[in-house]
Formats: sequence, C-alpha cells, structure tokens
Amino acid sequence: MSLQHAVIIGGSSGIGLATAKLLLEQGFRVTIAARDEARLKTAADNLSGEIATIAIDGRDPVAVRQAFESLGSFDHLVLALGSGHGAGPFPTLDMGDLLAGFQTKLIPQAAAAQVALPFLKPKGSITFVSAVSAQAAMPGTAGLAAVNAGIEAMVRVLAAELKPLRVNGVSPGVVDTPWWDFLPAEQRQAVFQDFAGRTPVGRIGQPDDVAKAVAFLASNTFMSGHVLTCDGGIHLAA
Repeated sequence: MSLQHAVIIGGSSGIGLATAKLLLEQGFRVTIAARDEARLKTAADNLSGEIATIAIDGRDPVAVRQAFESLGSFDHLVLALGSGHGAGPFPTLDMGDLLAGFQTKLIPQAAAAQVALPFLKPKGSITFVSAVSAQAAMPGTAGLAAVNAGIEAMVRVLAAELKPLRVNGVSPGVVDTPWWDFLPAEQRQAVFQDFAGRTPVGRIGQPDDVAKAVAFLASNTFMSGHVLTCDGGIHLAA
C-alpha cells in the first residue's frame, strides 16, 4: 500500500518543518519546498522517513507548477508560507508594505493552491496557514489582519467549489518561529512573556502545537471548510 504524499510549501522551518516531522512520524511521504537549498538540506537531514526536498520560490507560480509537474500526483498540500509585511500602527502603516503582505502571503498561497489542482488527488486536501490576527483585535495588526482574513475567507468558498477535495485552514496564534527573528533576542523574549501572560493557556505556542492541527485536518476525511484556531486562546484577550 503506497503512502499518502504531502507537499509542504514553506517546509524548511517553523510550522512547516514541524508539520513535515509529524506527518513523517504518522507514516506519510513528505516533500518540503522552500527557497533556500541549504536550509532545505539541513531540514531534511534532521528528518526521518520518506522525505524529499524541492528548492523553489513559493511566490513564483511558474516555478511551483514545474515543481508539481516533477512530483506528479499527490494527496495533500500544506501552505505554510509566512510574511511579516503589513505590521504596524494603522496611522503610520505603509500601504506599500501592506501590499507586500498580500504579495508575499495571500497571493502565493492562492496561486500555489490553484496550480496544484491538476495534481491533487480528488480525495486529498489543501490546508492554508493564516494567523489569528484575522480574528483578534490587536492594535498594530490591522494590515496583518487584512492579509490573513483574506486567506481565511477563501477556505469555505473553496471547500464548496472544489469538492470532493477538502479545503481547510489553520489560524495560529503567537508561536516561537523564525517569523520573530526581526526582533533582537532579548526584545523577542519580552514580547513572548507579554503574550504568554495574556494567553489563557499561560504560554506562547510552539511549532509542534500548530503542526498537530495541520495534521489533523489533512488526515481527517470528514473535515472540510473549517479554519481551526490554534492560538492558546489569545483571540479572547482584551
């Protein structure tokens, strides 16, 4: 019996890498894709199981299509492409940076999902990864909220339009990933402590937390049209 094959774009670090590790442990065949060949090799060297890598820029739909053509038919697509563009107080939010947020996260995720359709098995799935900024009301995240809400808005529509292919999303909260590397270590730790204090579960997230949500949606054949919030309850914080 052949293994189910999952392709993870943005799979060399953070949530994407944690998802690859978990799916491999669950018996999936996994291909991780990202821009940096060195990071892909390092990631693959630290994974066990049927793992393959493809070095592509997820923002380039032509390159993504060529990658899918080289892979052939597969079962699951996980879109873990992230972006930090669009953050900041609204009065001073740079509209060019907000546009970059759409261009580096929403559009690449949508484009990758679109070009994957001829290669995805009808009973497979697509899982988008957004962020809880789409659901919360955190000052300074209006731009991020717009980008991630756009991703989440597609999920229900695509689940109905692309059936029987299943389409879902995961909306992570504050998670300790390289997304935060723009902050110096000491400042990053202070931010994490602040969010942990405001999160009902009393801590920030780890990539493994979100990977479990992604794996659940990919493997549960009765789940479609859902955005699963995995944020420790931070969206409830005032």
